[in-house]
Formats: sequence, structure tokens, C-alpha cells
Amino acid sequence: MAQARGDGLITALDIGSWKVSALIAERSEGGELNVLATGQRESQGVKRGYIADMPSTEKAVREAVEQAERIAGTNIEDVWVSFSAGGLVSDIASVEVELGGHRIEQEDINELLAAGRSSIDPDGRMVLHAQPTLYTLDGLRGVKKPLGLHADRLGVDIHVVAADGSPVRNLDLCVRSAHLEVKSIVASPVATGMACLSDEERELGVALVELGAGVTNVSLFAGGMLVGLTSIPFGAADITDDIASAFGTRRNHAERMKCFYGSATATPRDNHDMIEVAPISADDDSSESARITRAQLIAVIRQRLEHLVGEIGKALNELGFTGPVGRQVVLTGGGAELKGIADYAQGALGRAVRVGRPRGLNGLPDAHSGPGFCTLAGLVQYAASNPADLRTIVPAHQMVHRVQGSGLIERLMAAFKAGY
Repeated sequence: MAQARGDGLITALDIGSWKVSALIAERSEGGELNVLATGQRESQGVKRGYIADMPSTEKAVREAVEQAERIAGTNIEDVWVSFSAGGLVSDIASVEVELGGHRIEQEDINELLAAGRSSIDPDGRMVLHAQPTLYTLDGLRGVKKPLGLHADRLGVDIHVVAADGSPVRNLDLCVRSAHLEVKSIVASPVATGMACLSDEERELGVALVELGAGVTNVSLFAGGMLVGLTSIPFGAADITDDIASAFGTRRNHAERMKCFYGSATATPRDNHDMIEVAPISADDDSSESARITRAQLIAVIRQRLEHLVGEIGKALNELGFTGPVGRQVVLTGGGAELKGIADYAQGALGRAVRVGRPRGLNGLPDAHSGPGFCTLAGLVQYAASNPADLRTIVPAHQMVHRVQGSGLIERLMAAFKAGY
């Protein structure tokens, strides 16, 4: 019989276009995060990151969580959920208050955060994150703990991530319909970055590319925070569909071909390796399996990759990830599990590329230690960090984001470029 275990449990839920995954972790007295159980189901009601079939998605959520509950021997009541659909925007709101040179007290910080809260006004989007990041003292940036210091002016940069309201509400409704309380809905790039990026990478400047099944999120970290992001409505499932269409086979068989034989890079041996292709009409006894070379399969994969990586390159340039700053790219998501993807992307983008994998969790199963589970692991780490959020002051339904140019992103990028 499953029993409730205490407040130390954290449950993460990643609802993607290809799979729905759940993870239950427990924080030890020493602060370590230990994985108790995972669960996974095929996602059938999500298209391009958006919920298109509520009953199918709700069923997958319920079954994934129930699987994790059975393994962990506990009952789950609330979850931290990721949001990865398009429409995400990121901005930095900078506010400053006069202190007159006196010693900074907690009341001064509260006043500053209240001023920052009031700078976030309605403009039709729903705020997912409104977090104070780094403080400034008399123009000096990068101060983490201003309490007790003296200053004439105290400022703070507030990181705001917002999204279109309807898809977020649909996600919330779907999870609650599965009899689960939603602790928070977290933007996928925020969670993923916590799981696979080091503090130094986030400080120096790095691009995070999440190759999901239906959508690819490209986000930019600099100065220790997320400073820009954009979404591309293509993903790894498009490669699978191309294979299925090119060779007349089912999607599930095309996915197996991609995972077991596919690659982003070609070798001379590929012209001699043969692959069996099951036809769509496999129930027909008269139908025979076709045979193709591995080179033919790779050619189809590379044709889609050429388009996708080209769009990623355009997104990076639009985000200002160029010059000396734009050197490091980290690939995550299920699409990053394709053989040779890092080498291919490195050649196509002209930047150093590595595949990011989840870290920071003890006991993570091997099957869930690949790049496709970075978001799931990051959700647990995000929840454990107990992030400050201005929405604890203002009701979440009243907080929507006014997109305004604070100029901080431009100043950060200019400062990094000037340092080289």
C-alpha cells in the first residue's frame, strides 16, 4: 500500500510531444537530491508542444505518475510541470531606488522588489517567472547579497519569462484533471539550463538548444541568467516523419530506424550496411520488407537536419549570439540523442557544440540519463532551489508581461565582446 512520505518529496512532470515523463525525488538532510522513481508514457495528445487532445494527454499524465508512484511506494499530490511550447518570451526589467548612502536593510530590498513588481504591467501574456537575479550598488553590477552594505542607489534586474496564456491554462487544466495539484509551471529552458549548464557557462555566455520532438527552443544565457529565447516549430519528430514517408513505413518503425541506424554523419561503410524496412501494410502476407542502405537513411536525416540547423543558426544570430561571445552551444532534448549530432552541428554552425546531459541527481536510471531528460531533472533542481518569485507578492493571474526594452541584454553582450 502506497503511503504519503513527507514534505521532502519533489515530483517533476515533463509533458512533451513524444513522451510524458514523471520523476519523484527526495531531498536528503544534507541537501542531496535522490531519485526514488520514474515513469513514462507515450504522448499522443500533444502537437508542437501544445495540448491538442485533452483526454489523451490527461491519460498519459495519470499513467506516467502512477507508474512512478508504484515504484516509489508513495502517493503524489502535487507536481512541478514544464512548459515548452512556442510563444515563450524572455526579458529583463531593471529598477533602482535611492538610499542616500545608508546601510541596506531588508526593508530597502523589499521596497526595491515592490518597485520591480509594479514595473510588470498587463500586455496579454501570462508570466511564468518574475525573479530577482543580480543587484546593483551605485551602478556596480553582479551583487548577489546587498544586505548590510552601504550605497546611494540600489538596483535589481528582474528576469521575466512569459508565454501565451491559453496554452498555459490548457496545460494547467490537463494536469489538474489528472487529480494533481500544480505547484508551478516552469519554462522548459529555465529548468533545462539548471540540469546541464555549469554556473561558469551561464556567466560567460552559452546557447542552449533543446531539440524536442515537435519544437526546438533556442535560449541564450549570459551574465548568469537567461537573457533571450525563441522557438522553432520543427523537431526530431519531423526527421521520423521524413523517414516514414521516404521509405513507406510506419512511424514507430521509422523511429527505431533513426535510433538504431541513423546518424548525422556519414562514412564510406554506410553504402554497404543494409537495413530492413517493414512496409506500412505489414498485416498483408503478400507484402515483403524492403531493404535500403544505411547511406540512404542518413541522406534523408541530413536533409532535414540541414534545414533545422540552418534555422537554429538564424535564431542564434537574431539573439545576438555572434562574435567572440557566441562560441559555445549545448544541445539537449530527445533529438540530441541522434548519433553524430554534435559534430554535425559544430560544422554547420561554426561553433563549439556539446551534448548536455542531466546532472546533480543521485540514482538517476541509465534510461533517463540522456539529453532527452534534462528538463525533467532540471525541474527537480529548480524546485529544490526554492526560487524567489515576485508572484508571491502579486496574484499570478494578475501578472502579465509588458515587453519593454531594458537594454540590459545589449549591455551584457557589449560588455562580453569588449572583454575579448
